[in-house]
Amino acid sequence: MYNENGDVMLVNMKDILKSKTVFQFNINNLEWTKAILEEVNELKEPVILGASENAIKYMGGYKVVSQIVKSLIEELEIKVPVVLHLDHGKNIESCKKALEAGFTSVMIDASNYSLEENIKITKQVVELAQKYNASVEAEIGSINGSYTNINDAFKIVWETKIDALAPAVGNIHGIYKKKPKINYELIKEIKNKTNVPLVLHGGSNLPDEILKQLVESGINKININTDLQIAWARGIKKYLKSNKKEYDPRKILEPGSEEIKKIVKNKIAILPK
Repeated sequence: MYNENGDVMLVNMKDILKSKTVFQFNINNLEWTKAILEEVNELKEPVILGASENAIKYMGGYKVVSQIVKSLIEELEIKVPVVLHLDHGKNIESCKKALEAGFTSVMIDASNYSLEENIKITKQVVELAQKYNASVEAEIGSINGSYTNINDAFKIVWETKIDALAPAVGNIHGIYKKKPKINYELIKEIKNKTNVPLVLHGGSNLPDEILKQLVESGINKININTDLQIAWARGIKKYLKSNKKEYDPRKILEPGSEEIKKIVKNKIAILPK
């Protein structure tokens, strides 16, 4: 995507969540980013690239991540809308660094504070993001299998004017060791009461039927990270097992990228056309 001057343009998250569900695929290095962008471009689907604080640190910093994404969009001639999103920003300073570096969306995760403190911190991030025409996602409740109070969800949306909300609806981060008890009715009720796009953290390791039901219930953004990590590792381990003398990093890492493309394709396939 390019602006009127021909410069690479990342889009605002709220612009692509208005009418459909979009996956957030987290990035952890250049290879992941390239693989995801190539696949969504092939599928002609918008994408949210999520970068956690730890991943950003690993990749070299906020500006490095932003420039990698923008450069790949230009060099690969990516035609689909791309959002660069700070995932689980722990404080206002993290969000500020991301916005200054060119991220078009940030998540402020103040869910470990009281509701009032969460609202106070989130409001400051919303005010900051408005200066950059960026979107803001907030989290409420603990993403550990618990459930968000509907009135609390309404309160944080109403008082902060966030663009997306990540409620706790029985989901967890990482690998589900047993079938999650997702409360689909709660999702519908929160959606009806707040009227904002809802985000599901912990979208990995969920069967397609659950993902489809989540979309039908009102989830607009589904975050995927662990599935990508597992697939990446699987592809590289399999290659090295059969090519023990190989030392070229390009050959070693390529199977991981191909596995990531498969995950992206399979996840997007569950979305309604």
